[in-house]
Amino acid sequence: MVKKSNQIAATTLNKNDLIVIGGAGGFIGGALVRYFHDQGFTRIRAVDKKPLPDWYQRTPGVECLCMDLQYEDNCKRACEDAVEVYNLAADMGGMGFIERFRIECLRSILINTHMVEAAYRAGAKRFFFSSSACAYNVELQKDPNSRALKETDAYPAMAERGYGWEKLMSEMFCQEYWAERGFETHIARFHNVYGPWGTWVGGREKAPAAMCRKVIEAKDTGSDEIIIWGDGTQTRSFMYIDDCVKGVDMIMHCDELIAVPINLGTSHLISINDLVSLSEKIGGVTLKRIYDPDMPKGVAGRNSDNTFIKQILNWEPDTPLEDGLKKTYNWIEQQHKDRKAGKKIVD
Repeated sequence: MVKKSNQIAATTLNKNDLIVIGGAGGFIGGALVRYFHDQGFTRIRAVDKKPLPDWYQRTPGVECLCMDLQYEDNCKRACEDAVEVYNLAADMGGMGFIERFRIECLRSILINTHMVEAAYRAGAKRFFFSSSACAYNVELQKDPNSRALKETDAYPAMAERGYGWEKLMSEMFCQEYWAERGFETHIARFHNVYGPWGTWVGGREKAPAAMCRKVIEAKDTGSDEIIIWGDGTQTRSFMYIDDCVKGVDMIMHCDELIAVPINLGTSHLISINDLVSLSEKIGGVTLKRIYDPDMPKGVAGRNSDNTFIKQILNWEPDTPLEDGLKKTYNWIEQQHKDRKAGKKIVD
């Protein structure tokens, strides 16, 4: 049998095959729905527990179900007749959320276990699980200049408390469904996804959106200060949303990546201080920095080693951070204006 690597949904599925996306009312899930819709797929079932008016994006012509996927019966309903299932549903957010609400994060394992079982029972061909770089051993991330993390660095296991352990355990479920039942599963470890239509206010936002918002608010109020969590030396890599959904598609349809966790992120490491500088540059302002060491700040350093994804897919996320951040800044700026005008916003 000849392996069929580097395929995508458009070359693998019929356009009327049913694609199910859990967490479709969120940032990445909503972008993935639009991505498949724009490719011409006519049967997409989008599922999220949020009320429909609160979904980040809604794509015309898509079946939308408001259901909490923590419950088994809802997962069965969601996966009925599915050909492919993408599970991005989780209770999560930026560091301000996952450090404070570990129980909520851990409870997402209910979603993952029920969804993979429901997809298997429904006869789906493939199942995708959105894991996270938080699954990596935190002992390897204590220095801002820590080496980039390879897929093998998840073990010996010492994942981030709460959210990271939930992801690591759910990866194991996916691997065992392939090993024991022959159900094709795919796993991507996301590294800090950002872009328009993402959370930008309220406590669940991630660093790029938070920095853009803080610069925009400072300009709007005439303030000359910006508050930074930690000392600003923490380092991360940030992946633009368009690269993320393209990578999900490629990973899902690669025969060499069945039940094999793989990094999905950029390998461009940047400090929080430099991220602030970039946001200031885009906003055309320079602000006085106030550091708050008591706020959540996560591990000291985390970056994606992309050796494996380049080897398997001959591709890696490559949108330059400044390009993606400009688009994100402009979108958040409009959201900020709309909020002041009393219009509905994405938050």
